[in-house]
Amino acid sequence: MGADIRLDRQRAYRKGHRGEWLASLALMLKGYRIVARRFRTPLGEIDLIARRGSLIAIIEVKARPSLAEAMEAVSCTAQKRIDAAADLWLARQPDHARLSLRYDLIAVLPRRWPVHVENIYTPYR
Repeated sequence: MGADIRLDRQRAYRKGHRGEWLASLALMLKGYRIVARRFRTPLGEIDLIARRGSLIAIIEVKARPSLAEAMEAVSCTAQKRIDAAADLWLARQPDHARLSLRYDLIAVLPRRWPVHVENIYTPYR
Protein backbone atom coordinates (compact mmCIF):
# COMPACT_ATOMS: atom_id res chain seq x y z
CA MET A 1 0.00 0.00 0.00
CA GLY A 2 2.79 2.46 0.88
CA ALA A 3 4.46 1.90 -2.50
CA ASP A 4 1.22 2.80 -4.30
CA ILE A 5 0.98 6.08 -2.40
CA ARG A 6 4.62 6.89 -3.23
CA LEU A 7 4.02 6.16 -6.91
CA ASP A 8 0.91 8.36 -6.94
CA ARG A 9 2.88 11.20 -5.35
CA GLN A 10 5.72 10.79 -7.83
CA ARG A 11 3.26 10.88 -10.75
CA ALA A 12 1.56 13.99 -9.34
CA TYR A 13 4.95 15.65 -8.81
CA ARG A 14 6.03 14.91 -12.40
CA LYS A 15 2.67 16.07 -13.74
CA GLY A 16 3.06 19.31 -11.79
CA HIS A 17 6.56 19.91 -13.15
CA ARG A 18 5.40 19.18 -16.70
CA GLY A 19 2.47 21.57 -16.26
CA GLU A 20 4.69 24.33 -14.91
CA TRP A 21 7.14 23.84 -17.78
CA LEU A 22 4.32 24.13 -20.34
CA ALA A 23 2.90 27.16 -18.53
CA SER A 24 6.35 28.81 -18.55
CA LEU A 25 6.72 28.19 -22.27
CA ALA A 26 3.26 29.64 -22.98
CA LEU A 27 4.08 32.76 -20.94
CA MET A 28 7.46 33.28 -22.59
CA LEU A 29 5.84 33.06 -26.03
CA LYS A 30 3.47 35.84 -24.87
CA GLY A 31 6.43 38.07 -23.98
CA TYR A 32 6.75 37.38 -20.25
CA ARG A 33 10.02 36.70 -18.49
CA ILE A 34 9.90 34.01 -15.80
CA VAL A 35 11.56 35.50 -12.72
CA ALA A 36 10.83 32.71 -10.23
CA ARG A 37 9.60 29.13 -10.22
CA ARG A 38 8.15 27.40 -7.18
CA PHE A 39 8.88 30.35 -4.91
CA ARG A 40 8.49 28.93 -1.40
CA THR A 41 8.10 30.78 1.87
CA PRO A 42 6.88 29.67 5.29
CA LEU A 43 3.59 31.40 4.43
CA GLY A 44 2.94 29.79 1.05
CA GLU A 45 4.21 28.90 -2.40
CA ILE A 46 3.88 30.51 -5.82
CA ASP A 47 4.13 28.26 -8.86
CA LEU A 48 5.45 30.92 -11.26
CA ILE A 49 6.26 34.60 -11.10
CA ALA A 50 6.40 36.26 -14.51
CA ARG A 51 7.23 39.80 -15.53
CA ARG A 52 6.37 41.88 -18.56
CA GLY A 53 7.49 45.48 -18.18
CA SER A 54 6.32 46.72 -14.77
CA LEU A 55 3.62 44.04 -14.51
CA ILE A 56 4.24 41.12 -12.18
CA ALA A 57 1.99 38.12 -12.77
CA ILE A 58 1.66 35.70 -9.86
CA ILE A 59 0.74 32.47 -11.61
CA GLU A 60 -1.01 29.44 -10.16
CA VAL A 61 -0.69 26.42 -12.46
CA LYS A 62 -3.36 23.73 -12.35
CA ALA A 63 -3.39 20.57 -14.46
CA ARG A 64 -7.02 19.46 -14.61
CA PRO A 65 -9.40 17.82 -17.10
CA SER A 66 -11.30 21.09 -17.69
CA LEU A 67 -10.90 24.84 -17.27
CA ALA A 68 -13.79 24.93 -14.78
CA GLU A 69 -12.09 22.31 -12.59
CA ALA A 70 -8.80 24.20 -12.73
CA MET A 71 -10.51 27.43 -11.67
CA GLU A 72 -12.36 25.70 -8.83
CA ALA A 73 -9.10 24.16 -7.59
CA VAL A 74 -7.80 27.53 -6.37
CA SER A 75 -9.49 27.67 -2.97
CA CYS A 76 -9.81 30.72 -0.72
CA THR A 77 -7.19 29.24 1.59
CA ALA A 78 -4.79 28.75 -1.34
CA GLN A 79 -5.42 32.34 -2.47
CA LYS A 80 -4.48 33.64 0.98
CA ARG A 81 -1.26 31.60 1.01
CA ILE A 82 -0.33 32.74 -2.50
CA ASP A 83 -1.06 36.36 -1.58
CA ALA A 84 1.11 36.14 1.55
CA ALA A 85 3.98 34.65 -0.45
CA ALA A 86 3.54 37.35 -3.12
CA ASP A 87 3.80 40.06 -0.46
CA LEU A 88 7.10 38.60 0.73
CA TRP A 89 8.47 38.32 -2.80
CA LEU A 90 7.40 41.85 -3.70
CA ALA A 91 8.93 43.32 -0.53
CA ARG A 92 12.32 41.94 -1.60
CA GLN A 93 12.26 43.72 -4.97
CA PRO A 94 14.21 46.98 -5.12
CA ASP A 95 11.72 48.50 -7.59
CA HIS A 96 8.59 47.23 -5.79
CA ALA A 97 6.97 50.68 -5.71
CA ARG A 98 6.87 50.79 -9.52
CA LEU A 99 5.47 47.28 -10.01
CA SER A 100 1.84 46.32 -10.47
CA LEU A 101 0.71 42.90 -9.32
CA ARG A 102 -1.83 40.59 -10.93
CA TYR A 103 -2.98 37.08 -9.96
CA ASP A 104 -3.40 34.69 -12.90
CA LEU A 105 -4.16 31.04 -13.50
CA ILE A 106 -2.75 28.80 -16.18
CA ALA A 107 -4.86 25.71 -16.74
CA VAL A 108 -2.98 22.81 -18.27
CA LEU A 109 -5.66 20.77 -19.99
CA PRO A 110 -5.36 17.40 -21.75
CA ARG A 111 -4.31 17.64 -25.41
CA ARG A 112 -4.61 21.45 -25.46
CA TRP A 113 -2.33 24.42 -25.25
CA PRO A 114 -2.33 25.90 -21.71
CA VAL A 115 -5.13 28.41 -21.06
CA HIS A 116 -4.02 31.67 -19.43
CA VAL A 117 -6.74 33.31 -17.33
CA GLU A 118 -5.76 36.80 -16.18
CA ASN A 119 -6.98 38.37 -12.92
CA ILE A 120 -8.32 35.12 -11.54
CA TYR A 121 -8.91 36.70 -8.13
CA THR A 122 -8.44 39.86 -6.11
CA PRO A 123 -6.03 39.52 -3.19
CA TYR A 124 -7.18 39.75 0.40
CA ARG A 125 -6.03 43.06 1.87
